[in-house]
Amino acid sequence: MDFKQLFDFVNVYILQAFLIIFLALIADLFQKKIFRSFAEKAKRTSNKWDDAILLSIPSPLSIIIWITSITFAGKIIQNTTGTMIADVLVPLRDAIIIASLAWFLVLSIRRTEKSYLSSREEIDPTTLDAISKLARISVVITAALMILQSLGFSISGVLAFGGVGGIAVGFAAKDLLSNFFGGLFIYMDRPFAVGDWIRSPDRELEGVIEKIGWRVTVIRTFDKRPLYIPNSVFSQVAVENPSRMQNRRIKETIGIRYDDADKMEVITIQVKEMLENHPEIDVNNTLMVNFNSFAPSSLDFFIYTFTKTTNWAQYHAIKQDILLKILKIIADNGAQVAFPTSTIHLAQQEQ
Repeated sequence: MDFKQLFDFVNVYILQAFLIIFLALIADLFQKKIFRSFAEKAKRTSNKWDDAILLSIPSPLSIIIWITSITFAGKIIQNTTGTMIADVLVPLRDAIIIASLAWFLVLSIRRTEKSYLSSREEIDPTTLDAISKLARISVVITAALMILQSLGFSISGVLAFGGVGGIAVGFAAKDLLSNFFGGLFIYMDRPFAVGDWIRSPDRELEGVIEKIGWRVTVIRTFDKRPLYIPNSVFSQVAVENPSRMQNRRIKETIGIRYDDADKMEVITIQVKEMLENHPEIDVNNTLMVNFNSFAPSSLDFFIYTFTKTTNWAQYHAIKQDILLKILKIIADNGAQVAFPTSTIHLAQQEQ
């Protein structure tokens, strides 16, 4: 085949199709370089939307460029050879373009969510996660309906079938739906959020919330084991959220000997003064130090107060400091902490 035959009417469509594919390759490489450069510049700005959008464009746009060019090349081949290749590629092209746009929106939403979570702004991660999931689900459902319509399916028929089929699915997957609505109620009522420590007095559930999904919530127990709880469980049990407590309570009973009964009043007064002057005690809450009971082996007084901190480790350090100060007050007053004792009275024998 000489050079002239290469450009005759029979072979020119092949060159045209090849040229279109070659231009698609150039356009794809160019757009990736351009948007990569834009994304690097956008990272320097405070806006969290621009870099998320620019980073999400290249991959979906690459698919759109290739499917459009392939369809265009297919039309050229169809017009020359009479094959039906373009009739198949056109609806497929529309479906892929819709799917690519949906992919772009999902990537943008996900990257924006990560950008907000990594920032120092005070944003509730649970609410942000719920909004992100709802937005992604909405995009996927809308894209699926548009793809079905582009492929020639009747949307009204699909929706009608979905209404009838939804009843059957509802009965078959009631547990799945109850978990879904349980997750929805968690997002709406917000009894806890990711990072909260929760426990249930009704069941042996205690740990730190690691993830709130639409079906299950992941709790990391204090022995570092993951616990997967169906969301429907939280609509049936009481949940305590110690992470949201305002203070931690110190409630202790201390006993002194009956021999030190005359020192009880002084000891309780000094212990109360010590608590009132302690820098880690919240004096705006209830603070009580009172002689409480005549126990079998001791005279008991109790302390009832609240710390300013809610941190578990700091709380125990403060509690230890207070208990040691109470022991010192008792010792400084010449008294002793009581311990269980028994007294035996021996009758005198007659001589």
